[in-house]
Amino acid sequence: MIVIGGPTASGKTRLAIELARHLGTEIISADSRQFYAEMCIGNARPSEEELAAVKHHFIADRSIENALSAGRYGEEATTLAEQLFEQHEHIVCVGGSGLYINALCEGLDQFPAVTNAAKEGVLKVWTSAGLHGLQQALAEHDPTYFERVDQQNPRRLMRALEVCYSANAPYSSFLGKRPERSWQNIFLRIHPDRESLYQRINARGDLMIDQGLEAEAKQLIDYKELPVMNTVGYQEWWPYFEQAYDKARTIELIKQNSRRYAKRQVTWFGRGGKYQIVSNVEECLKKVESVGG
Repeated sequence: MIVIGGPTASGKTRLAIELARHLGTEIISADSRQFYAEMCIGNARPSEEELAAVKHHFIADRSIENALSAGRYGEEATTLAEQLFEQHEHIVCVGGSGLYINALCEGLDQFPAVTNAAKEGVLKVWTSAGLHGLQQALAEHDPTYFERVDQQNPRRLMRALEVCYSANAPYSSFLGKRPERSWQNIFLRIHPDRESLYQRINARGDLMIDQGLEAEAKQLIDYKELPVMNTVGYQEWWPYFEQAYDKARTIELIKQNSRRYAKRQVTWFGRGGKYQIVSNVEECLKKVESVGG
């Protein structure tokens, strides 16, 4: 599984298509917004020509009303990958959603269902004792995880406590028990310099406007409360449609939020040294050959 990761507008799609064509294989998308048929311009879906060049999977294959979680994606994409490996020596996975890539390539930790009683219990701790109360509770129920968690992040503390209360077991006891994959993963990433990346992001923003992003967003306004619509390129339009600010400000915010999102992606793909930097097909192939692919 050759993974091409990187920030938005970095050229992942182009590189993945070139690589897949060279290897005579198919592409599994790991872009958590390109799954949805109703979203096209704002999520930079590959063009019809690009989709025709190489067979893609998980592109516009479901509705925004049928949201695909990372866990469910991992299940569906793993089943597909097993089928594709019966026909191909290599598969290309491309996307900027790191959690979804992990779900496919490495699997996610499996946790028990959280009970309503656990949710209510944790919420009671939060409302009555605040962050300090959450810290004390987690230190008591799971000192191992408490030492490694971001102790200033109440959402993470609450999530861990909900699992502890639901399972009557430490949250940490469910970590690291991921199913093995039958294939080898090769993690590659595009890492353009910040100035050129931001220029590409700004240019893409202008192109989206020219392609009709405003009209596309207006068609989706009835779905704006859905979590999948909490997405750069769409969420900036809702205040505009309510006349909270003008179109120029909307475009400015789309570009600004896109740059911020790209910065977070760069951080994600750069941490841990798992992803090797490449810039073209030749470099990708050398990385594959270096691991005996």
